Amino acid sequence: MAWLILIGSGILEAVWAAALSASQGFRRRRPTALFFAALALSMTGLAWAMTSLPTGTAYAVWVGVGATLTVLWAVWTRQERATWSRMALLAVLVGSIVGLKAVS
Repeated sequence: MAWLILIGSGILEAVWAAALSASQGFRRRRPTALFFAALALSMTGLAWAMTSLPTGTAYAVWVGVGATLTVLWAVWTRQERATWSRMALLAVLVGSIVGLKAVS
């Protein structure tokens, strides 16, 4: 169960990162509200997962999931370009997350 909560918290990390960007420095109300809600839920889930998973592993997975999804969202919304090297590096990052799960 801790792994599912951790992955969900990583997804929420990507949500709050995208909402932070969309808030334009906290000047837009809805993205700002989404940022704070997703941030609180993401941190709560990470904290809960860390009660049964090693801290370093949990944090690395949380950051990796969030970073990967944030980049994919930026590519999807055309804020960033999808280059072969960028996608290959994201694949390595995802492989590393899977590897951390496999050895934990």
